[in-house]
Amino acid sequence: MTHPATQMFDAAASARLTPYAALVEALKTASVDYAQQRILSPERLVVPLNEGGIMLSMPATAPDLGIHKLVNVCPSNGPRGLPTIHGKVMAFDADTGETLFILDGPTVTGRRTAAMSMLGVQTFKGGASGRPAAREFLLIGTGTQAANHAEAIGELFPDAVVWVKGSAPAKAEAFCAAQRDKARNLRPLASAQVPDAVDVVIALTTSKQAVYDEAPRAERLVIGVGAFTPAMLEIGARTVHGSALYVDDLAGAQHEAGDFIQAGVDWTGVTGIATVLEGRAPLLAASTPVLFKSVGCAAWDLGACRVARAALQRA
Repeated sequence: MTHPATQMFDAAASARLTPYAALVEALKTASVDYAQQRILSPERLVVPLNEGGIMLSMPATAPDLGIHKLVNVCPSNGPRGLPTIHGKVMAFDADTGETLFILDGPTVTGRRTAAMSMLGVQTFKGGASGRPAAREFLLIGTGTQAANHAEAIGELFPDAVVWVKGSAPAKAEAFCAAQRDKARNLRPLASAQVPDAVDVVIALTTSKQAVYDEAPRAERLVIGVGAFTPAMLEIGARTVHGSALYVDDLAGAQHEAGDFIQAGVDWTGVTGIATVLEGRAPLLAASTPVLFKSVGCAAWDLGACRVARAALQRA
C-alpha cells in the first residue's frame, strides 16, 4: 500500500494555518488538558551543539494527537547571516503513529508564545477579571518575539496603542517602521518613563538584568516572556514581590523562570493559569497587581497543531 507524501509547510504556510484567535482558544483548552494530564509533556531534552548551540527535543501526546518539536538554537548564526533558530514541529496520528504534517518550528514557537501572552491578557484584563480591558501595550524588545506579539495584538486588539521600547531609541523606531502593517498604532518609546496609560507591559528580551522594575500597579498587567533560563532576568524583584504571580507551566517555571528564581519567590504562592481558567482559583481583588510569566511547553505546540489540523481538514 502506498501512502501520500507527508505535507510539509514553510513559515508563511505555517502562519496561515495558525491564526491567533484560534490559537488563543486552543491554548485555553490545552492549558486545562495539560493540568488534568490529558496532555502529557515531559521536560524538554537539551543536547549541546557546536559554538554554544543547543538542540531541544520537546514531545507531547494527547488522545487525539501526538507532536514532536525539534529545534536548534545557535547564537553564533548572526554573523553568518542565518536565523538563530531552526527546527520543525511534526504532528502524528495518536493511534497509528503516522506523520500527519510538519510545520515550521520557529513560526509555531513564536505564534503560540504570543498567543499565550494574549491568553494572559484575556484572563487578567477585562471580562470576568473585573478589571478594565487592555487599551495600551508596551513591548520591551525589538526581536522576533516582539514582532509576533505586535502581530497578535494587531489581530486581537486592533484599536490598542502599542508602544515599543528597544535597547536604543533607533531600534524601536526601526522596528515600528518595519512592523507597521502588523499593528496600526505602533509607537516607538524614546523615554525611559513608561506612559501612565500603559496597562499591559510585555517583556521580550534575553536580558540578564531587569528591563522593568517599577512599583506594581493594579491596573497594569505585567507579562514576562523572554527570560527562559535561571541566568536571565527581565522583571525586577520589586515588581515580582509586589504582585500576584501566575505562570503558564508551573513545573517548567520552577527550572526556567529566571525572574522568579532570582527573586527567590515562594513557589507555593505561584499559580498556574489553568487553575484560573478552570475556575478553581479564588477571584483576585481588582486592587491586586498581577504578573504572568510564560516559559513555554510542548503542550502549547500540540495546541497549535490542533489548530493547523482543523484548518487542513476544512481545506
